[in-house]
Amino acid sequence: MKRILVTGATGQIGSELVPALRERYGCAQVIAAGHKTKPQPGLAESGTYTTLDVTQIESIEAVVKQYQIDTIFHLAALLSAKAEEKPQLAWKVNMTGLYNVLEVSRKNECAVFFPSSIGAFGPDTPRDNTPQDTLQHPNTMYGVCKVSGELLCNYYYTRFGVDTRGVRYPGLISYDTLPGGGTTDYAVEIFYRAIKEKKYNCFLKQGTYLDMMYMPDAVRAAIQLMETDASRLKHRNAFNITAMSFAPEELAASIQKFIPDFFMQYTVDPVRQAIADSWPCHMDDRAAREEWGWEPRYNLESMTQDMIDRLTVKLNSGRL
Repeated sequence: MKRILVTGATGQIGSELVPALRERYGCAQVIAAGHKTKPQPGLAESGTYTTLDVTQIESIEAVVKQYQIDTIFHLAALLSAKAEEKPQLAWKVNMTGLYNVLEVSRKNECAVFFPSSIGAFGPDTPRDNTPQDTLQHPNTMYGVCKVSGELLCNYYYTRFGVDTRGVRYPGLISYDTLPGGGTTDYAVEIFYRAIKEKKYNCFLKQGTYLDMMYMPDAVRAAIQLMETDASRLKHRNAFNITAMSFAPEELAASIQKFIPDFFMQYTVDPVRQAIADSWPCHMDDRAAREEWGWEPRYNLESMTQDMIDRLTVKLNSGRL
């Protein structure tokens, strides 16, 4: 990777991926692109930032040509809960946006990273140790877009030779960016409420196990996959990756080790609960481990401690 474009750079993944890429490849080599969300000061000040609507192919091509881009991390998308609220918009942003990126990449010989998700599975997928290759019949617009995206990326690789690669992310937990409308957002919101209010009202019920990952691992996985020698990859798109699996009450118990007077209650959101019930409890990520050496560094306890430490600093500095 020499000249990198990150779409969706103001989102949960992008806001942490861009600094990591700039540290590794140089600030001048990484172009951050957002749409409506205002970028954090550090994102815009540390390198080039541009506004980009991924549903407009001419806009993407202009940026790629202007900055001589050879790699695109395509992160712009509506997340699961938001996609159910606005399914037509979700298709337009998630699918038209990806198609446009792939077309521009075909013409300009760019590599593409596309993040899929546990949302790409469905209620008839094995929920425990979900295989790398299995049934994928999602019943949400978000999931439909992710499966379609996986297939489209594979098509552009086999038909046109576009170097497409991707992972299926579990729920992602970050101290840097606020949640943006996902089903696993409770695992981020809970930390903010625990530190500020010592209580949290969870929108998923007890016993809802979902795969999760701390953002530093998620960022490292994206970069590591894109840096892997292509000859090692038997799969290309949608590698299962995971770090931990827990239910809301287990996360609450982990937080209580550091904030003993924290407590949690439940007001279940039927829409997000139904989405969560269609997703895996734990994915089998052996393909990623074997083909490009994937291995997480954070577990539930170490993630909890780091989240509380970092969010407490942000709170005390007035940035929360």
